[in-house]
Amino acid sequence: MGKFIWGVIFAVVVFAAGGLGIVLSGFINTDADQPPGSFEKWLARETVEGSIRKRAARIDNPLPGNDANLIAGMKTYLMACAECHGGADKKASVFGFALHPPAPQLIVRPLHDPEWQIFYVTKHGFRNTGMPAWQGLMSDNEIWQMTAFLSRVEKLPPAVQEEWNKAAH
Repeated sequence: MGKFIWGVIFAVVVFAAGGLGIVLSGFINTDADQPPGSFEKWLARETVEGSIRKRAARIDNPLPGNDANLIAGMKTYLMACAECHGGADKKASVFGFALHPPAPQLIVRPLHDPEWQIFYVTKHGFRNTGMPAWQGLMSDNEIWQMTAFLSRVEKLPPAVQEEWNKAAH
């Protein structure tokens, strides 16, 4: 039994050293103008989702989803987010696609995540991407307003839709 355990420990050490050797040798291309490989995409996605599941509070938006809050959220989105995530014209952002990973186009492909998750990602950002942490740059109320807007962008109330259409022109 002792030989088996030492064999397992040896295999783990060799595997870890091999992985570290690959990482440190430069075999992994980190150029921003090259798409990441499938393993890198998988690892990044799983890391992000695991981090959010562990750290994000699953709280409801404390602000009502009324026209005033949705319009305020729309204005915040247009001012701070549209450059990377797409604007009212419903065209994908060329700048956002230049990032690796590319910024999700939130107007072309709206989010279907719960509001608590949108709030958390907006507030804390994503390391090693172009997504900054907006905490300290926006108030929680502004982030919640924008969260409410983004979670309803496919089904905006008439008054908010009218403002959104104006922003597109």
